[in-house]
Amino acid sequence: MLAPSLAPTLDGAPNSLGLDKPPAETRVVVAMSGGVDSSVTAALLAAEGYDVVGVTMQLYDHGEATHRKGACCAGQDIHDARDIAARLGVPHYVLDYEDRFREKVIEPFARAYIAGETPVPCVACNQHLKFVDLFDAANDLGADLLATGHYVISRDDGRGGRALYRAADPSRDQSYFLFATTRAQLRRLRFPLGEMPKARVRELAREFGLANAEKADSQDICFVPSGHYTGMIERLMPGASVPGEIVHVDGRVLGSHGGVVHYTIGQRRGIGVAAAEALYVVALDAANARVIVGPRSALAVTRLRLRDLNWIGPGALAALPAGGLPIAARVRSTRPPTPARLYLTGEIEFVEPESGVSPGQACVFYDSTDPGARVLGGGFIVA
Repeated sequence: MLAPSLAPTLDGAPNSLGLDKPPAETRVVVAMSGGVDSSVTAALLAAEGYDVVGVTMQLYDHGEATHRKGACCAGQDIHDARDIAARLGVPHYVLDYEDRFREKVIEPFARAYIAGETPVPCVACNQHLKFVDLFDAANDLGADLLATGHYVISRDDGRGGRALYRAADPSRDQSYFLFATTRAQLRRLRFPLGEMPKARVRELAREFGLANAEKADSQDICFVPSGHYTGMIERLMPGASVPGEIVHVDGRVLGSHGGVVHYTIGQRRGIGVAAAEALYVVALDAANARVIVGPRSALAVTRLRLRDLNWIGPGALAALPAGGLPIAARVRSTRPPTPARLYLTGEIEFVEPESGVSPGQACVFYDSTDPGARVLGGGFIVA
């Protein structure tokens, strides 16, 4: 029996999910991956009396992933999600999205690496599946809201919408991966764990008696069973690894390589050439099969250009000042936001140079004046 007293206040008044009607009259679809975060999300909402329905997406090779640890949305994790839902006494559905996941996430991931880019598959998964296909499923199930176990905060923006903020625990913050969420989606999305540290989530899992309380977190690239993405790319797209030259930024040919898919910008180890100075991959010229290397100073970037800009800040993107908007920009999920300026053209100008910036990565921007670091939007780096 779940104890409602265990459930903290989530996401603000008038009730924990910010709705006017009582929990018992509010149906919430919870995206259950089989991990501890989504399981605690479901348990908290069920304990508060919401009409919870668990949904798990089967995204990739069920058979291959069945015995793999640290995955999500496949194999044992689906069984774990089903077992947790049964313990909570909530309905649970498994939806087969393997074909769509391959089309929208895996194949674009492979093509990006072949083109010399560094893709962010978690953004694509959220953008094209979790917050599109899952919303379709939620609509079919008559749900009012969709809740996930992401570590991010959403609050009423005072204008009939929701604003997105960094998680209270910076070490767990996942706002970088959610910049492409639309305003319409945010109005119906809830993230109950955003105010909690991971230790508290595991503590709640133990208090709720969840079997996966100590389960390890999922891997960064969930659909790469071996952890070696290059092997997956070569199996998916034979002939993708085109040999070429390793060239210094000064024009010297230093050696050869087996394909640009084996390299990422900012890489230092495993380049494959010996030199008196430390060398880094500073650019990938996929069209000419060249890996360009140089000193660390060659990685410095002061400006970049974005595509597919998504704006979820106040007002309209078109209303940005002609001289640019001061922001805090984040070019990797593992880095803190740094001072920059955003222009309507989709260009970002950094106050201090950034290094290791690669086309294909996301650049996410935050309100530089907001202590809570409101997410304003983001885009994908072109150049």
